[in-house]
Amino acid sequence: MAKKIDLTEKLKHYFGFDTFKGDQEAIIQNLLAGNDTFVLMPTGGGKSLCYQLPSLIMEGTAIVISPLIALMKNQVDVVNGISEEEGLAHYLNSSLNKAAIQQVIDDVRCGKTKLLYVAPESLNKDENVAFLKEVKISFYAIDEAHCISEWGHDFRPEYRNIRPTINRIGNAPVIALTATATDKVRTDIKKSLGIMDAKEFKSSFNRPNLYYEVRQKSNDIDKQIIKFIKQNQGKSGIVYCLSRKKVEELAAVLQANEIKAAAYHAGLDSQTRSQTQDDFLMERIDIIVATIAFGMGIDKPDVRFVIHYDIPKSLEGYYQETGRAGRDGGEGMCIAFYAYKDLQKLEKFMEGKPVAEQDIGRQLLQETAAYAESSVCRRKMLLHYFGEEYKEDNCHNCDNCVHPKEKREAKDALLVVLEAVLAVKENFRQDYIIDFVKGRPTDDITSHKHHLLEEFGAGEDEDPKIWNPVIRQALIAGYLKKDVENYGLLKVTSAGKKFIKNPKSFMIVEDTDFKDDYDDEGSEATGSALDPALYSMLKDLRKNMARKMEVPPYVIFQDPSLEQMATMFPITLQELQNIQGVGAGKAKRYGQPFCDLIRRHCEENDIERPEELRVRTVAKKSMLKVKIIQSIDRQVALDDIANAQGLDFSELLDEVEAIVYSGTKLNIDYFLDEVMDEDHVDDIYEYFRESDTDSLDAAMEELGSDYSEDEIRLVRIKFLSEMAN
Repeated sequence: MAKKIDLTEKLKHYFGFDTFKGDQEAIIQNLLAGNDTFVLMPTGGGKSLCYQLPSLIMEGTAIVISPLIALMKNQVDVVNGISEEEGLAHYLNSSLNKAAIQQVIDDVRCGKTKLLYVAPESLNKDENVAFLKEVKISFYAIDEAHCISEWGHDFRPEYRNIRPTINRIGNAPVIALTATATDKVRTDIKKSLGIMDAKEFKSSFNRPNLYYEVRQKSNDIDKQIIKFIKQNQGKSGIVYCLSRKKVEELAAVLQANEIKAAAYHAGLDSQTRSQTQDDFLMERIDIIVATIAFGMGIDKPDVRFVIHYDIPKSLEGYYQETGRAGRDGGEGMCIAFYAYKDLQKLEKFMEGKPVAEQDIGRQLLQETAAYAESSVCRRKMLLHYFGEEYKEDNCHNCDNCVHPKEKREAKDALLVVLEAVLAVKENFRQDYIIDFVKGRPTDDITSHKHHLLEEFGAGEDEDPKIWNPVIRQALIAGYLKKDVENYGLLKVTSAGKKFIKNPKSFMIVEDTDFKDDYDDEGSEATGSALDPALYSMLKDLRKNMARKMEVPPYVIFQDPSLEQMATMFPITLQELQNIQGVGAGKAKRYGQPFCDLIRRHCEENDIERPEELRVRTVAKKSMLKVKIIQSIDRQVALDDIANAQGLDFSELLDEVEAIVYSGTKLNIDYFLDEVMDEDHVDDIYEYFRESDTDSLDAAMEELGSDYSEDEIRLVRIKFLSEMAN
């Protein structure tokens, strides 16, 4: 075996550090000795030094396989920055022109380049394989190695070809590095890279400075986020959303509320993306609203909070994204908003994918749901997911530990679960076991004839809500484990078998009950109670105005608008426009008496208006509305407008209705003249003039089958536009 080199002196010489962090020195010595190496080190732990330093010491060129161009550029700049000569590090990827590629090849051939970064796609190209065959390779480093596994949070199929390509180029030691990997993902990585005997170095996943919290997602989420950011004025933060559309909407809302924020997602051009990244690093903006495309390779040590607007698809993704907070060891607040509806949406997105992929996706989502809903210490749950035991009962730095719940005895329930798992031969997952102990004869259970077993239904008298927390907490306590090879199958451990022989107290905390009152498209005003006295007065005012103006009451304001007024207490025309269904036109025409009434009511009853945060909203879909209004002004046929905007006709009518209800006048006579009989128009118009409701169902019932739903809607739009606006 090669003699050990004094690495501290080399570290000081090249990087200017006096000491290594954690396992860095042992990892480098293992690689220098020619051994395959597996490194699991959380974000900010100093992974890149583990291959940068040995590449400078060893003979030949190290090949670093990395998934992102931005990441490569960043690292190449760092390495070249420690040397007086150019070309110590290079990258080879699709962003280079022919001349630049030739320069890289020349520098590698003449031995100047010690580190060559390549994307997996570039590594697999025949011409690059041919070129690298001629080169003395010191070792291969596979960065972000979790991309190899379908169970990782960022699976890249081309990572699967790395081992066959290494075999074509020529053998050398392999070092695989990742910041997040469960036991399942670790096994996957080592198998795929053919390094099952690699020595493993695993650093702790515990980041004691990070505070974890999960909040109920409700309709006022934008308001909560704005309030949080304003309470943390001037601090850097990242807000992650799942869709590009939501990223852009939320960034616009933050900007409208005087917050220095910008959007970042893969759909933006690269110049905008790098400008936004620079602005964030240079503190010209405080907040980045991003999809998960943002953050790989971003090295900003003082990000003070990471907010998840939507719950992520996997706990690995969540851990990696929260890991961008507090890298300097200072404050790092990690807040995730959770609604069960969001999980259902994510499951729906999977429907077109291959069955195996759907199955993996669902398992990962279940782990995320378990984390969000559980009342156990969040740190304990996260670390357990990554195969690490957290011994403390209270971490004092997560919402569940700061506000602990009452515990309850679950000895008998645990016994029922353990015996059930053994009864079905340790061959099924959590949801199957829960159905089995509850005594639910599902098709799956009856097809396996498990409803005939003595243990079937042994827990039917227990509170059904207890089973999820019992199983989750039994996993953490080590009575159960999940099979690594066939992920999710529950197995009873030796501690579990001892428990069956000699049961003892098993205290659990019940899950948090996330009531699902969140409606993605719904009203912006929840969280404060409706004032019934004011609501009744507003209805009376509307009725009197309607009588004077000889129009039905709904023409002035609809009921949902009055309900919001009685909740939000707007007292100026500007504030009134924050109410759903009230545009500038409506506010001007009808609003003043309503504002005056609300002001008087608040003064007479000492009501404190919810003024602490008046969120300025950005008209959602405002561009679409502008296009529709312009097209109608140009007298474009409505069905043609629908086609041009990618809407079906009914969706277009929804949009047009929203426009006229909020007070904008539209003239669609040109279209009605084309498609409708004049008598039909008159009959429907007369009905709405005399009716005290704008309900479509009521109109269809009253008018009978001579009129189609679309005809009634079109005339209702004409009526509202002429009478209300």
